[in-house]
Parts: sequence; structure tokens; C-alpha cells
Amino acid sequence: MTRVVEIAKTRIGSGNPLVIIAGPCVVESRELAMKVARDAKKITDKLGLPYIYKSSYKKANRTSGNSFVGLGMDEALKILQEIKKEFDLPILTDVHSETEVEAAAEVADVLQIPAFLCRQTELLQAAGRTGRAVNIKKGQFMAPEDMHLQAEKVEAVGNSKVMLTERGATFGYHNLVIDMRSLVIMRDSGFPVILDATHSLQLPGGEKDKTGGQPEFIFPIARAGAAVGIDGLFLETHPEPSKALSDAATQLPFDLFEPLLTQVKEIDLLRREFVK
Repeated sequence: MTRVVEIAKTRIGSGNPLVIIAGPCVVESRELAMKVARDAKKITDKLGLPYIYKSSYKKANRTSGNSFVGLGMDEALKILQEIKKEFDLPILTDVHSETEVEAAAEVADVLQIPAFLCRQTELLQAAGRTGRAVNIKKGQFMAPEDMHLQAEKVEAVGNSKVMLTERGATFGYHNLVIDMRSLVIMRDSGFPVILDATHSLQLPGGEKDKTGGQPEFIFPIARAGAAVGIDGLFLETHPEPSKALSDAATQLPFDLFEPLLTQVKEIDLLRREFVK
């Protein structure tokens, strides 16, 4: 069994209900962020699944220098704070440097370390010192059995609220694959494991000046992860993915959000009965 990470009123790991971490890739506007938060909360409440709203206040890792990076840190964090208060939801957002951590931690309940930065010791420890939960995305270049070493960097500063997220491994150029063994390996290290079912289907740089993707595989990947065993499911979702300002190629159309969660919940419950 994994340890339990407590985030606000949500307990993650060690047999607790599957947590859903979902929202648009980046804060594009107040209107969009509030709409997704409101509608996603209604659906997760209906299904009895704990929910953490996610959205980046800034996208630092972009294929092209011309890509949208955000509204500005202050404005985006203000919107996330409003969502937190309006809907009583925990918030997850990315941090990219030590200088951003303190401001982000004033709003976010979970600080997420992007995959490309998962080995950055000073960033991990700065996030850990805030006392907020830290979600470390496994680098596309990292072996799952090595990720506990990154989690231990956070623990070294006195913070045991650490989760690990699988988001695919580099497979040649412009492609990622999911090795389902990694979910087992990382859970065996004792940390709650989240499956990112949308970033895992990216084709990095696959559309020349932007990242492509294969969203048709979101349902199969999410179902497979639930069958293997995960503590949470991470999804980027947008009412109109084709118009999204970031990760348009892999965000789940929001009208498929409830059908996907319904399937994943049923598979998760079946797995729990099977492994008793």
C-alpha cells in the first residue's frame, strides 16, 4: 500500500477513492476557467470522486517561442484563487523556478514539478519547504525505479506529501509511449501514483512548430491505468480543444469528461474487488 497524502479534505493513496485532477492546460481566461471548474465539480460530485482543479498559470515549456505562455502570473493566480474560494476546490499548478514557488504556494494546494524539471534538486526542495503537496511528473527520460530519489529530495526538507505522475516515455523522435509497468514500480516505492492520460499521448514537436497528439487513445490509456492500479487520474480538458491556446492536440473534449470518468470509476472498483 502507498502512503496517504492529504490535500485539503482529500486523501490520496492507500486505497482511498480515485482522485481526479483535471482542467484546461493553462489559464486562458477567467470565463473558461470558472466554467470548467464549475462543470467538472458537478460531474465529480455526481460520481462521488474527489476532485482537484488544475491549470498552469504559465506554460514555460513550449515548442515555439511564438506560443502562448499565459495571461501573466499575477492575473492567472488571482483566477485560480477565485476558483478555490468559489467552489471550495483544491488547486494544482506547475512551478518552473524557485523564484515562483512562494507566490504559487499562496494559492495552490499542490505544486507540480514539470517532467523536464523533475531532477532539479533546488526546485524540488523549494516546493517541499512550502509545506504544500508536491506532484512530481516523471521525466520522459527517467526510469520509474529512479523516481523515488526525486521524491526523497522533497522528503529531505521535511515534507512527506509527495506524489509521482506517469506521463509517458520518449520513444524515438516525436513520440511517447506508456509503460504500464511504471505505475506498479512507482507505487511499490510507497508514493501515490497519478496517471496523466493526456500528456502521455503527446507527439512532442510533431506538428513542426507545436506539439501534436493522439487524443483518440485517451479512453484506452485511462481505462488501462485504472485496471493496473492508480491513485489518481490527471486529465487536461477543454470545451473546444481545437481552440485551446496550449496542448490543443491532446486535451479531452469536455463533453467526454463524464463518460470517461464513469468508465474509469467502474474499472477501478472492479480492480479493487479483484485484488482484495
